[in-house]
Amino acid sequence: MAPVDVAWLRMDEPNNLMQINGVIVFDGSVDFGRIRELVAARLGRIRRFRQRVVEEGGRFTWREARDFDIDNHLVLETLPEPGGKAGLQRLISELMSQPLDRAHPLWKFHIVENYEGGTAVFGRLHHAIGDGVALMLVILSLCDLAPKGPPAAEAVDETPEPLPGELADLFGRPLDSLAAFRRLAEEVMPDTMRLLMHPVEAMRQTSAVLRGAAAVGSFGRLVTYPPDARTKFKGPLVLEKLADWTEPIDVEEVKKIGRGLGGTINDVLLTATAGALRRYLVRHGEPEETLSVRAVVPVNLRPIEKMSELGNRFGLVFLGLPVGIPDPIRRLAELRRRAEALKRSAQPLVAYGILHAMGLSPLAVQKLVVRMFGSKATAVMTNVPGPRRVLYFAGRPIEDLFFWVPQSGRLGLGVAICSYRGRARVGFATDAGLVPDPQEIIRGFQDEYAELRSRVNLD
Repeated sequence: MAPVDVAWLRMDEPNNLMQINGVIVFDGSVDFGRIRELVAARLGRIRRFRQRVVEEGGRFTWREARDFDIDNHLVLETLPEPGGKAGLQRLISELMSQPLDRAHPLWKFHIVENYEGGTAVFGRLHHAIGDGVALMLVILSLCDLAPKGPPAAEAVDETPEPLPGELADLFGRPLDSLAAFRRLAEEVMPDTMRLLMHPVEAMRQTSAVLRGAAAVGSFGRLVTYPPDARTKFKGPLVLEKLADWTEPIDVEEVKKIGRGLGGTINDVLLTATAGALRRYLVRHGEPEETLSVRAVVPVNLRPIEKMSELGNRFGLVFLGLPVGIPDPIRRLAELRRRAEALKRSAQPLVAYGILHAMGLSPLAVQKLVVRMFGSKATAVMTNVPGPRRVLYFAGRPIEDLFFWVPQSGRLGLGVAICSYRGRARVGFATDAGLVPDPQEIIRGFQDEYAELRSRVNLD
């Protein structure tokens, strides 16, 4: 097991599990038998999903599970009436708090019937399997571009030399070259390929000497960051976690708002998120205008030639959210200024190096490092642009998909932005002991987004 993956595996604690949780929603019902057949055929081909974690002499390895049974990883659930959002929210929150069984491969799908008259598939995968980019490609490997699946001419046994790597198949079709893999991924989710690969391309244009000098400075700044502000969002964690998510947001509208205010889609959504946190803190008698809390933000470091591999290849930056600023326009400008400064830093590479070293260090040392860096932030925030076009799963069109990021480093708040076919949702995951009412943050987000929207002429 790669050292970085070991670091994420050992970061698990009963009250803070390193599991990525996501849901796929369908308008109508989906046959459980067909889902089982599809998952067994496609996910079963990916070796990592048939492997369990084995520890020997303090070393962790992936080893084929001899007793692998697809039925250990598929669970049929039925929501009680009325089968709406509240029921799914309760189920997801309960499952988010449950660890995956390390005696088996570290993933599980819950097929949830009676959700708003249709079906939802809720997936839990351990972060040690892969990062957000890799797992989005795993989703694509399960999906098709048409209801009937891949064309017969592109069936598995008709491609003699599939692309090496765990994710050599997309949409049920094996790919015979990196160019074919990239071309198909860019066709379906160009935003992911463009935005997530940009930091890597920028780093490649920087000389090794400059990267080294920048890394020394970034490491020094990271270590000397003071602990983050003590707010309602920081404190001891409990076992229970809570999940909530926003209504769908039109991505083109967000893009127009960003252009009107001099920012990007990410700037707009993070500004609304910072404003939502501000409203929550004000309700609890907290912030001042100078208050800032840090968010740990993943930055993709995966080179294009490694896109078909699983595992974790990302760094982290510590972005200060100006939650104290009441005016959303000023808040967006300040957040953008801070984000632009981080884009030019070597902080992602330094953080990746720290994660790599943690995976090679004794567990006690890793816990000390996690505790130290966990004190320097309040939340984890990530943005994974998804497919722009409709995808099909087990013959049914996917209506929606969104996810929740694990709160690494003993943090109690996770914010995950995900887009699909022109609509975005923001998933909030909170520790029940710190934020027992995530719906209040959702309401604050919607109010902040409406305020940003009102400041721009969208005609």
